[in-house]
Amino acid sequence: MNHKKPIEFEVKEQVAVIRFIRPEIKNPLSVKTLEELDRLFTALTSQTVIFTGSGDTFASGANLNEVSGLNEKTAREFGLRGQRLMQKIYHSDKLTIAAINGFCIGGALDLALSCKRRVASPNAVFAHPGARLGIITGWSGTQLLPRLIGKKKALEMFLTAKRVDAKEALEIGLIDEISGNPLEDLLANYRANHSSINL
Repeated sequence: MNHKKPIEFEVKEQVAVIRFIRPEIKNPLSVKTLEELDRLFTALTSQTVIFTGSGDTFASGANLNEVSGLNEKTAREFGLRGQRLMQKIYHSDKLTIAAINGFCIGGALDLALSCKRRVASPNAVFAHPGARLGIITGWSGTQLLPRLIGKKKALEMFLTAKRVDAKEALEIGLIDEISGNPLEDLLANYRANHSSINL
């Protein structure tokens, strides 16, 4: 059994950086990952928190092996677990930022939507692919995405599993900025402003 940690945590420039570090399997948001993410976020004292990925992936959403094993009883708790975490991040008084370095898929998009700001690399890709699998996200994305980009665009993404590149994401308001190196540019911005990253 592989016991490699799914998340790396460090504090840079007084900013908490939470990084998903399983790029070889596209950084899935497994139950173990959600539990660790919840524990870390709850314990944080930093007022600025950046979520980012590794390799070519921010994160790839729920672990499909876990999803396929759900039944009527366990599916509800699985959905609520993700919902509670995304709502905790969404309603937090911390400055939460998604530094999106690549693929941002499914539940990972819900995580990005829960943040107050989203900065993406030029090669970032966004999608809710559940329609191709006969499922839909249960982690708050169905509420958060329409609020951000409007009902029409959100339904298009949900119902067609359309992939949106960084350029289109910026045009429709899904992200706030395109950056060559989202994490490093955000940290440089923090250093320049001494106290906070500009919204």
